[in-house]
Amino acid sequence: MWNVRMRASRLVNDHDEKSDGIKEVHISGAEGIFEENEISRAINQYLKRSLSHSRGAPDKIFFTIENVKQNPIKIPFLTITTIQCSTPQEAMELATERLLRLDIEANTIEHALSTISSNTTMRGAALIKMKSGVRADHDIERGVRVSRLGIDKEAEGRLDRKLIKLNINTTRVKEALILASKVAHHKDIIAELCVSDDPDYTTGYMASKEFGYLRIPNIKNYGDMSGGRVFFIKEDTDIPELINYLEKTPAIIGD
Repeated sequence: MWNVRMRASRLVNDHDEKSDGIKEVHISGAEGIFEENEISRAINQYLKRSLSHSRGAPDKIFFTIENVKQNPIKIPFLTITTIQCSTPQEAMELATERLLRLDIEANTIEHALSTISSNTTMRGAALIKMKSGVRADHDIERGVRVSRLGIDKEAEGRLDRKLIKLNINTTRVKEALILASKVAHHKDIIAELCVSDDPDYTTGYMASKEFGYLRIPNIKNYGDMSGGRVFFIKEDTDIPELINYLEKTPAIIGD
């Protein structure tokens, strides 16, 4: 098995007086675990995505192709539900209510929502402790990147058929469900909240072991470039072990 990763970015003028006038802006990213005969197809798909992204054209596209030497762990899918919301305010109120039911502190949720709505786009996710609200990852701009994950081919076929019936069989939905399933599987992850930074995609999600994968439409306004991902974690989490799991441990999502 091989892990194929893509990251696209663009250099732009930065008006922050503390910078050197130029900053790198994240455009898009994608990855998966594939068999050797699938590598070319995956690269072509990721390249097409990076060159036609709604966040604009990149000026750098990086590919990493890495042999997976460790046997991937097998992880089940989260259940998937779509909850109807008509406005960003309604969507955020719903997400907040569910997070409170998981015993996450209100101040922590407020901190997470401000992180997600920031104009600074992280490539990865913020780790926020559920009670204190302390951010536990050490790279504020990058966050923690969930990596080395894929899907069992037979399970993917069954998932496709189910999502077709719901009229949501898109790459975006499947990739988010795969990522959320790996994240929620860890014992120290309480919940995840994600809002896409793509200006043309306004459906976010919340994921947890208890509620499964909850799609939340209209979580932001069309054209809004802000977005982000937050993992709410236990106070006593072993941070290096968690980051190693998220970034380094290969996982295949199945039934």
